[in-house]
Amino acid sequence: MQTTQDIDTLRATISAWRQQGLKIAFVPTMGNLHQGHITLVEKAKSVADKVVASIFVNPMQFGANEDIDNYPRTMAADQEKLLAAGCELLFTPTPSIIYPKGLDKQSYVEVPNVSDGYCGESRPGHFRGVSTVVCKLFNLVQPDIACFGLKDYQQVQVIQTMVEDLSMPIEIIPVATVREDSGLALSSRNNYLTDEEKKIAPALAQNIQWLAKEIVNNNDFIGLAKQAADYIDNAGLKTDYIHICHARTLQPASEDDKELVILAAAHCGKARLIDNLQVFL
Repeated sequence: MQTTQDIDTLRATISAWRQQGLKIAFVPTMGNLHQGHITLVEKAKSVADKVVASIFVNPMQFGANEDIDNYPRTMAADQEKLLAAGCELLFTPTPSIIYPKGLDKQSYVEVPNVSDGYCGESRPGHFRGVSTVVCKLFNLVQPDIACFGLKDYQQVQVIQTMVEDLSMPIEIIPVATVREDSGLALSSRNNYLTDEEKKIAPALAQNIQWLAKEIVNNNDFIGLAKQAADYIDNAGLKTDYIHICHARTLQPASEDDKELVILAAAHCGKARLIDNLQVFL
């Protein structure tokens, strides 16, 4: 596996593959890789000839009081995992490479509607940072395919909408959430959980599953979501939000909707956990 921070080297390597008629899949990450990330790489490997990954802790998507300085960085271990999973090219830029003018002078991409609410409301500016950096990485790599984990369901919808709205010739492949045996969705932020918090953290996923069963026969979506939030809080977490939405638009679900998604986030100690579950009625 080749690793580079240099944009010219990245482009030259990919250009040589293009001249051979090879299909390229891309997996952008922020590093500190776990099995969820590796599943993305394995999926990319199964649908393309060459796999490119990136590791970049994107400052634009972190708020003023968020944890970018403490975000775990494990480059050597990440490289070993990517190599074992079949990645051929790893791009590891610095903020000065991605944002040479600085964040305050950087052009940005904003995706309306699907970026609003939920994590967009809890983390103002987060999805502007996500869409901007993903757009820039797409322009650098120019992949045929990009793989994203459904654990970040709203993020997948933001990126899919951006690709459609800006006519990018990239197929977005969502990949199912990878979970621990307890049901807890894998996340780099799970590293912040203490042993005791690890025991109660699965309550988020458990109550989403309960809610999914309830809404099959009960369309009091607001009342049921409030009940689920109470259960989550009583388990020892602090609910940020839990909503039942239309699976594509992310607007509040109506009784006529047949494709739904439950979106939820909760704080558990220092960790902010997010999870979701699609429901088809």
